[in-house]
Amino acid sequence: MSSFQQRVTPLNRRTSEPLARGGQIEYEEFPATIEVLGPLLYWLFHDHWSAIGLGHMVDGSVLELEFTQAPKIIRLYDGYLTVVTEGWHMHLCLEENQGGPLGNTPPDLRQKRLVHRAALYRRLNAQGQARSWGIQFWNGAGERMMNLFLPNPFVGEEEDLLPEHRPNLEKLRLYDQVRQIFVLGEADIPYETNPLQRPYLSVCRSGRCYPSRQWQPVYEALQGAVAEQGLDVEVIHSGCLEVCKLGPVVFYSGDRTWYTRVTPAVAEEIVQTHVVQGKKLQAHVYPKDPSV
Repeated sequence: MSSFQQRVTPLNRRTSEPLARGGQIEYEEFPATIEVLGPLLYWLFHDHWSAIGLGHMVDGSVLELEFTQAPKIIRLYDGYLTVVTEGWHMHLCLEENQGGPLGNTPPDLRQKRLVHRAALYRRLNAQGQARSWGIQFWNGAGERMMNLFLPNPFVGEEEDLLPEHRPNLEKLRLYDQVRQIFVLGEADIPYETNPLQRPYLSVCRSGRCYPSRQWQPVYEALQGAVAEQGLDVEVIHSGCLEVCKLGPVVFYSGDRTWYTRVTPAVAEEIVQTHVVQGKKLQAHVYPKDPSV
């Protein structure tokens, strides 16, 4: 895990692209690293979910989703940020996706999937007046990924357009905060550590394989062991962890380790030996390390 810096080092990189019907999009780029993207996205989805939207915007197609309540899950798994709501979910690749415990993702595809470029943007009309604000991501192939739509001062609470001369400029506050903290580096990131890199232990509860149906005692054993050690490690349960028929399966996010055939006793040992002492339980690690 990399060291966390609360001040972003600005890129000082501005670009623009013309729009077909006049006007342009102005971009201010910021570092597309987990150290910056992690706290930015967690902050937006956790603290400002009611103010933002997300989707895709290309010629001929626009998709915009909104949150009706706070996300149920905001978590990083195998490189992907996953955000889950009651009605939909999204994934965005912030770190290399190795493709599960067997590393099935080829190196070139790992780089393509990753967010390689990120920018705060303003969309200007032909008169040079800003009319929409947001964040754009690009992957390793230079293709547009999703947009985050920031509050628009020309749009009312009922999605109605406000009179041209009466915008609600208070709605630009979030844009200004993102710019000040994550683009210009003029204020501290509002976390002392990266919230998306808080370690967790996840137990597979998928019904795809019979052994994983015995997940609850393992889950409770992990909870008890973490509490006993006083660790800042979250214990969760999840869907398939990509090691079918070898359950119960436990995933430790701290160093992306998968454990199979985990019993409550093994779960306690994972916490005491691996999480606390940094020594993996090789007898249960998947896949087996041939050098051990």
